[in-house]
Amino acid sequence: MARSKKISVDRRGFLKGAAAGAAAALVAKPEAANAQDAAEVHRPATPNPLPGAKQTAAETAPPPRVDVWTTDRPGSDFMVDVIKTLGFEYVAANPGSSFRGIHESLINYGGNKAPELLTCCHEESSVGMAHGYAKIEGKPMLALLHGTIGVQHAAMAIYNAYGDRVPIVMIAGVGDTAVPAHTAVDLAVTVRDYVKWDHQPATINTFAQTLQRAYKLAMTPPMAPVLVVADAAHQQMRAPNLNVPKLVMPAVPSADLGSVREIAKMLVAAENPRINAGRAARTQKGMDLLVELAEALQAPVNGVGERINFPSRHPLAGNGAGNPDFVLNLEGGGGGGFGGAAGGGGARPKTVSITSAELLATHNFNVNGNAPQGDLVIAADAEASLPALIEETKKQITPDRKRAFEERGKKHAEANLKARRQAIEAASYGWDASPISLARIAAELWPLIEHEDWSFVSPQGFVGNWPNRLWNMDKTYRYIGGQGAGGMGYGAPASVGAALANRKYGRISVNIQTDGDMNYAPGVLWTAVHHKIPLLSIMHNNRGYHQEVMFVQQQCALRNRGADRAHIGTRLIEPNIDYAKMASAYGMYSEGPIADPKDLLPALKRGVERVKKGEPVMLDVITQPRG
Repeated sequence: MARSKKISVDRRGFLKGAAAGAAAALVAKPEAANAQDAAEVHRPATPNPLPGAKQTAAETAPPPRVDVWTTDRPGSDFMVDVIKTLGFEYVAANPGSSFRGIHESLINYGGNKAPELLTCCHEESSVGMAHGYAKIEGKPMLALLHGTIGVQHAAMAIYNAYGDRVPIVMIAGVGDTAVPAHTAVDLAVTVRDYVKWDHQPATINTFAQTLQRAYKLAMTPPMAPVLVVADAAHQQMRAPNLNVPKLVMPAVPSADLGSVREIAKMLVAAENPRINAGRAARTQKGMDLLVELAEALQAPVNGVGERINFPSRHPLAGNGAGNPDFVLNLEGGGGGGFGGAAGGGGARPKTVSITSAELLATHNFNVNGNAPQGDLVIAADAEASLPALIEETKKQITPDRKRAFEERGKKHAEANLKARRQAIEAASYGWDASPISLARIAAELWPLIEHEDWSFVSPQGFVGNWPNRLWNMDKTYRYIGGQGAGGMGYGAPASVGAALANRKYGRISVNIQTDGDMNYAPGVLWTAVHHKIPLLSIMHNNRGYHQEVMFVQQQCALRNRGADRAHIGTRLIEPNIDYAKMASAYGMYSEGPIADPKDLLPALKRGVERVKKGEPVMLDVITQPRG
């Protein structure tokens, strides 16, 4: 269809003439008289006076020329019909002209419901939020990306989700003529190595099949992000009367019965089997099944890695006693094998791996030493394979073996309890130190959330794994794991996305936020405030990239040079960053910087109470370098 008049639209220009001034900030409620005793309280500034009628008219008037292609049913309305059949609750986007047709159809034709549009300040935040959301909800969020530069901005977050095997559905606009550099002959090539599938439908007629195919692939283990490229012309053209095909999801791939029987035989025959679980439990059912298998065998489970796969206070949770002679890896991360022969210099145990990662054809995590290893490797989804494995294992357990299992179970329980007590004792080290210890943050927060429905939504590798050491991780949503590919800039947006998913369940979402990570795309704080997403963020403010500090110090020592300059290029000092003021600038209630450990608990109490009322909160805590 011929285009009537052409207008020049810039990068974010499809809302040309929108207000350029800052949005009015929220005004916090007065605190109790002692609220500032522990730390400085930062509240959003008083809003500016309302604009006059003349200014309002100038800022809200439509552009002098309007791009009109059709007054009939546009193609983007049909696209929204397809989107709605896939059950998306939310669509995250930083506005871009290449998907302006879909944007308009979502908010008007689609009523801005199912999905609701979430305004993000960066494409990396859009995909990062979708990453955290999916790990709570078990289904994808939709993300919209603008042309070449939007895909480039999102690339790091896509890579994280790919490494973490998390389903995200993305639509990128192409063919926008406003800025030629924002379109491409092959838009998906930038991220093709770390999406499960991408496709650009040649006609509006095939958009439905393409998006449904993308959704099915994203949701079938091994789960991963997928990308559909939507032509701007298809969004604007008149859509013929098209039917949306019925979505039929494929069965999850599970291990064949012959392999299951062989594994069960090895498990029952082993004198000291161990189970390592990386991303095995996709759902709470997966955790329950793993508990059933472990209890049948009385085998220890190392079940807190990339996910919570096993209750952290279960007697069998941990490495147990003695060296294993058989290891069952379930969706293991990295190399997927048993690290270090037998943990104490013993013979290498026999190893079996069940993982859907073998079915992920793209190369990044199945080459360069990352492929799952073992004496037997089964290409199947571990959770889907557990019911048959449990049944076959129970069939082969004789009364004599059951008595032997019970005896070793007692030994494993004693060893795991000892390890937990040692972790609790270690939390007392540096208790009264300033900067504040990470163990104290986790220990003082626990009694405040212990009897609530809570969810820890940020990585814990950089915070000493103290939440897992001190808290009762008894549900899959208690901890959603790390970045997947180790990319920084994940923590803040993923925490906001996970908190969004937790909101409808009334859960308290907790994020111990690393300071370096926060600075990649802090605008997600505004998204949390704007969309009223309750989240307690505790800034792990050690004023630097401390892992890199240690690496540089190590290099200095290896080369026999002084470490007095190791801070150059690794520390966030001179000036120190005030994250409480940063959060306040985005409209979020905040306190800090908190440096005195005696001020920590009162601030945590105030933060939890505000989050329970539906607010996002930032507590800026000056912390020890590492856990």
